[in-house]
Amino acid sequence: MRKKLNVGLIGYKFMGKAHSNAWRKVGMFLDTSADIAMQAICGRDESWVKNSMDKFGWNTYETSWKKLIARDDIDIVDITTPSDAHMEIAVAAAEAKKHVFCEKPMALTVGDARKMLDTANKNGIKHQIGFNYRFAPAVLLAKKMINEGKIGQIYHFRGQYLQDFIIDPSFPRIWRLDKSVAGSGSHGDLNAHVIDLARFLVDDFKKVVGHNKTFIKERPLVEQMQGLSATAETNAKMAPVTVDDATMFLTEFENGAMGLFEATRFAAGHKNALRFEINGSMGSLVFELERLNELQYFSREDEADVQGFRNIMVTEGTHPYISAWWPPGHIIGYEHTFVHEIHAFIESIINNTNATPDFNDGVKCSQVLEAVDASIDNACWINVSDI
Repeated sequence: MRKKLNVGLIGYKFMGKAHSNAWRKVGMFLDTSADIAMQAICGRDESWVKNSMDKFGWNTYETSWKKLIARDDIDIVDITTPSDAHMEIAVAAAEAKKHVFCEKPMALTVGDARKMLDTANKNGIKHQIGFNYRFAPAVLLAKKMINEGKIGQIYHFRGQYLQDFIIDPSFPRIWRLDKSVAGSGSHGDLNAHVIDLARFLVDDFKKVVGHNKTFIKERPLVEQMQGLSATAETNAKMAPVTVDDATMFLTEFENGAMGLFEATRFAAGHKNALRFEINGSMGSLVFELERLNELQYFSREDEADVQGFRNIMVTEGTHPYISAWWPPGHIIGYEHTFVHEIHAFIESIINNTNATPDFNDGVKCSQVLEAVDASIDNACWINVSDI
């Protein structure tokens, strides 16, 4: 008999919509070992969360996350709130024996992230963190090619995540620009994704050294925000920006490879430009999020007269997840990565296996983020293991 899993989602805006879409689509396109019930969505604004319930397809709503967690008809708690609420909600859900899916960054501090991991392990629940870009078929193909030795020994990882949505000085001070809520700016929001991809594809981080900058020191108070759009209050007062606008850092990986990372929200013309390049002794790989269905590959083993980067369209049914969607050549998009990661989480619960990436990966990412901050504060290299 198939098991039924009842889901409770906390958060209803940008990530809440992305996760709601994933819970709705996962059983339609991917074979799952469970029947999913979108049981309840939770948010503080009753009119907004009620509208989201109807629009996104949830059965009921709550305005208190504590009430949602206490409900007997909730098996999974999915957390898409701002970062400052992650730890408290995840710990309470784990103590209530609910499985927990949590968006990144995992917590405001490494200490909070470790508390989340320890509580989850103590209570024997499944836990996963939302590094959805691992689930892009092109990234999974890159992982397979690296494991098969297609690019040989890795020498370099070069990663960047560029956006420009706050480049206008009149853009309001949203919660992402408030350290007490977000933890950090472009570093925790954007570099977190690149750090996780580097760990997934290359190795763990050994040491780091960084530099950051806040270009606009204060902004008008926000009136309303949806996704990455926002409006300022009429005749708004100015409020300080307490996070980084851009952070760059160098790393040495445990396997000896070198890494270069850049995250900024001040790269004019770049809307969501995550990119990485990996150089090895036998070849190179390049991935760009805005060309999600493509992977570039250079092989030194090709004949000299035909050497060059080849563009692999990752839309054949032989590539991970693609056969669940459309015929070859019919591309998939950003939202599909969330469906893939939700599917992996469901299967870990049903089959009693460890989810990937889980809170262990979240802690390790937090260590790197915090080590970079420590290196900036102390103007020196920092060993990640010391964090």
